[in-house]
Amino acid sequence: MLTAALLPIVMILGHVLEERSLLGSREAIRALTRLAETSARRKDSDGTITEIRTQDLVIGDTIVIRAGDRLPVDGIVSRGAASLDMASLTGESVPVEVGAGDNVLAGSIDVDGHLDVVVTRVGGDTTLGKIIALVRSAERAKPPPTRLLERYATQYLALVLMISAGTWLATGRTDTMLAVLVASCPCALVIAAPSAAIAAIAVAARHGILIKGTAFLESLADVDSAVFDKTGTLTLGELTIARIVPAEPDGEAELTALAAGLGSASTHPVSRAAARACPEEARQVIENAREAGGFGVTGICNGQSVALGRPDLFARLGIEPPPVPVHEGPVVGVSMGSRFLGWLLFADSPRPEAAAALEELRALGLSRQILLTGDRLLVAKRIAALLKIDDVCAEALPEQKMLRVQEEIAAGHLPLVVGDGINDTLALKAGAIGIAMGAQGTDVALASADLVLMTSDLNRIGTAIRLSRRCRSTIQINVVIGLGWTAVLVALAAAGLLGAQGAIVAALLHNLATLIGIANSGRLLRFDELSDGD
Repeated sequence: MLTAALLPIVMILGHVLEERSLLGSREAIRALTRLAETSARRKDSDGTITEIRTQDLVIGDTIVIRAGDRLPVDGIVSRGAASLDMASLTGESVPVEVGAGDNVLAGSIDVDGHLDVVVTRVGGDTTLGKIIALVRSAERAKPPPTRLLERYATQYLALVLMISAGTWLATGRTDTMLAVLVASCPCALVIAAPSAAIAAIAVAARHGILIKGTAFLESLADVDSAVFDKTGTLTLGELTIARIVPAEPDGEAELTALAAGLGSASTHPVSRAAARACPEEARQVIENAREAGGFGVTGICNGQSVALGRPDLFARLGIEPPPVPVHEGPVVGVSMGSRFLGWLLFADSPRPEAAAALEELRALGLSRQILLTGDRLLVAKRIAALLKIDDVCAEALPEQKMLRVQEEIAAGHLPLVVGDGINDTLALKAGAIGIAMGAQGTDVALASADLVLMTSDLNRIGTAIRLSRRCRSTIQINVVIGLGWTAVLVALAAAGLLGAQGAIVAALLHNLATLIGIANSGRLLRFDELSDGD
């Protein structure tokens, strides 16, 4: 009678322990959802500000964000400047300065300043909405060990019934048979993988890494090579002036001021880079500025014709410039009237953290690294040399990028592919794991990737790999604990060594194994990208 009364209570206690491990993830989902459940101040066309529910916002609306407000949607700053706390989304502890033209994400907190933001994404399409969807998906997902257990569930049940029946036939004791049945419950095994996977995906999100499923988390631990896009991935994706070559002594100030004025009249990347060469107040004022058919920009300054463009432009204008300097990046010249003022040499530079990030990947076993770009070979080789990448594939079209990744797989490698543009989509899909640079990546690239870096920090790749390997080792430990503990309990129960109340003892010990597995998975929550190893 005592066994019949206490056994259900003990088993319910074990069920509560398992449920609490899932409740932790559900509470995390509710906490994330509450970040988006807020009101918004919509600014109408007449300047009237109306407070409405976030759900009522539509793309194109303008909202007002004040100090202390949490952004309810993704958008682009149209006016104002502020510091945003984005720790809950990207893992960055230092507030980010934003101003007109910058993208801002739902869930960010305005530390100071005042912003007018034009809504670009609402609801589930926002970055925060995608994070919530990923955590929900992780809760429902079944890691490989769980799928393996389910595949052999029928055989396991038959084996347990045979052992319990054999125990009853050998001992004639019903309580011993019941102890075997209770001891064989595989709860610790069933929860071994999901508890670790949920913890790992939550930690990844805390570090600004979105993982689209537990299968990708598992595959990430096995990658052995890395394929990188260049522009916007390994480099800043933004041209800067590498060198100024004035045609006249002391002519550099006039050259840059005129180039900046002409550059501000065009949206071409080279023109924008020229415009950034000096402050707005120092730029020359250009009148009648116009694009010169892909050759550059022309206009009028102080009554004289001026031009900024490729060497071919000056031949069309009847100006004979000096020889073009040898340079592997874009080169443009500047002229005023019949005078040629000089050359501006532009280059894209590697990200500040790129060299260290790639070195960390080599230390993690990804010594095979490939630079795969559609840019010119000379430019690609310069970047590759700076980052110590030996294998360079340049001037590649999207299909050629995909074929190059497939060649890696055919050679027996498991490549990690990192990119940010539409032209990287096929390669991201073809790789063993695709990682998109989320800060400035295109929507197509983000949709094609298996992992998304919420910041453009390449160091997060190493963090993700180390986390995935920690997660896999945690799952393996959980499986060993669950399987070993269950086997020992079944043996003890079958031998009648658990005492007169063997079923209750088996239930208590069985729940202890479950608790140990959950606690071991919980250790992942303490993962620190700066101090944890593999």
